[in-house]
Amino acid sequence: MPAPALSFVTQRNGQAATAADLAPLALAGYAHFTAMQVRSGQVRGLDLHRARLRAASLEMFGQALPDAVILNALRTAIQAGPADVSLVATVYSPAGEFTVADRHTPLDVLVRTGPPSSGPAGPLSLAVVEHERMLPSVKHVGEVAKTYLLRQAAAQGFDDAAFMDRHGRMSEASIWNLAFWDGRAVVWPDAAMLTGTTMGIVQRQLEKMGVPQRVQTITRDTLPTLAGAAVMNSWTPGVAVNRIGDTAMPEAPPFMALLHAAYLAEEPVLP
Repeated sequence: MPAPALSFVTQRNGQAATAADLAPLALAGYAHFTAMQVRSGQVRGLDLHRARLRAASLEMFGQALPDAVILNALRTAIQAGPADVSLVATVYSPAGEFTVADRHTPLDVLVRTGPPSSGPAGPLSLAVVEHERMLPSVKHVGEVAKTYLLRQAAAQGFDDAAFMDRHGRMSEASIWNLAFWDGRAVVWPDAAMLTGTTMGIVQRQLEKMGVPQRVQTITRDTLPTLAGAAVMNSWTPGVAVNRIGDTAMPEAPPFMALLHAAYLAEEPVLP
């Protein structure tokens, strides 16, 4: 008989999640996660994903699951599904939210897989909205503002929203990091934001490639001086941006090629 077809999974602590496991999470909003693309059972930037989950757990719960537990949960889910998937690993406390949790209450990890994605083709137009995320360095759940602002931007004829803080500094977009190009160097915004794993991969590979990079305050007034813009997340290392607010951004094929080349230079690994 042929082997049964592999399917996408939702697992809690390495076991198939039941309705009883998931019910308390359905309306919960106190957890953090990381998202990744798995190809041929392998992941790029696995060390960055592990570091993200560890740091976020310490920030939110005062404790973190051992790396071995996280890796086992990822490995179990990947092995149970197709070779190419999108994967989200969420860490939470069974104590839920709106409570003072005991630091000795063990954390749980929920892993779910779904169809692989490479993101939109672009180019994208971004509305500029003033918004600052709570705990900007943590990839946490329950962020109603992201979806709300995305839909508000779409209603105005944009594809998505880019965030500007109270000081007028560009930071990030709804589910994206922002990157800019001055014709020679990659420019990263100087503001409080989530440092994405794809961003981390691109930054360290650009450094190995000898490509200049710098962190700079980016405002509306800065945008016309730049030679290109892109967004990136776990789906893709770069989607071109052709408009931010009222500013048209130049096409920059060499910039886009550079971002993708840097990402592909990262060797994928098995969890």
